[in-house]
Amino acid sequence: MRRLASTALRPVELTVNGRPVRVEVEPRHLLADVLREDLELRGVHLGCEHGICGACTILVDGEPARSCLMLAVQADGLELTTVEALATGPDLHPLQRAFQERHGLQCGFCTPGFLLTSLHLLREGIDLEDEAKLREALSGNLCRCTGYQNIVDSVRHAAALLEGDTS
Repeated sequence: MRRLASTALRPVELTVNGRPVRVEVEPRHLLADVLREDLELRGVHLGCEHGICGACTILVDGEPARSCLMLAVQADGLELTTVEALATGPDLHPLQRAFQERHGLQCGFCTPGFLLTSLHLLREGIDLEDEAKLREALSGNLCRCTGYQNIVDSVRHAAALLEGDTS
């Protein structure tokens, strides 16, 4: 009987939420699993595990990416941002506050993906007046609980909070 060769662990060096991290992983391990299980970053949610729902969205070198579709070894040398990087202690990031104040979440399962996608869109300067464009930009994230209007309103409110307008 032929035995399967053991899979050697590979070192992966990352910057996660501003901290340098080194992990040893099997080459087949998904980045989402390493973030959740090895680094205990539970804000990375696994929904469909096919890249459709967006719950596992993180920022990879500043760009939204599906961590359920990426092997951990592919992230070697990259900078990753998860939802855990947003809040500073008990103080919510303006984006998180906007989602709370404008009811952009219900169960919260999809929220980390929406938050990181929205953060990217705001950094890129998306035209918030063009609702169709904003909805299209958010369409890679699925929510089963809310209508999307409150999410759109939350992103717009976050932009105002980031600019210092608290109304």
